[in-house]
Amino acid sequence: MARYFTEDHEWIDVDGDHATIGITDYAQEQLGDIVFVEVPESGTMLEQGGEAAVVESVKAASDVYAPVSGEVTEGNDALADDPALVNGSPEEEGWFFRMTLADAGQLEGLMDAKAYKAFVDSL
Repeated sequence: MARYFTEDHEWIDVDGDHATIGITDYAQEQLGDIVFVEVPESGTMLEQGGEAAVVESVKAASDVYAPVSGEVTEGNDALADDPALVNGSPEEEGWFFRMTLADAGQLEGLMDAKAYKAFVDSL
């Protein structure tokens, strides 16, 4: 499974033509305590760079963008009851949604872990 990152601090795990998306540890640290998460419903069609989910913290509300285009297959329902999962496990249990990839070629524009670390270090 390959993991990619965006400059908007989303991560995307890719396994074949299926992907799982969430926000990075850096993003959850910047947001602070997460108090609300709205994830897309199954069947929602997303365009790369389009709004996909909403996350609210004690500091701010922020949109989560689709790192690639595709169809949502599952939203993480656990976040509705326990949005703090994003703070406690942002890159595992705090995932936001799963989707099928419409164009795997879009992954080429994303960063790997090394490039994302360098990006965050430059902020």
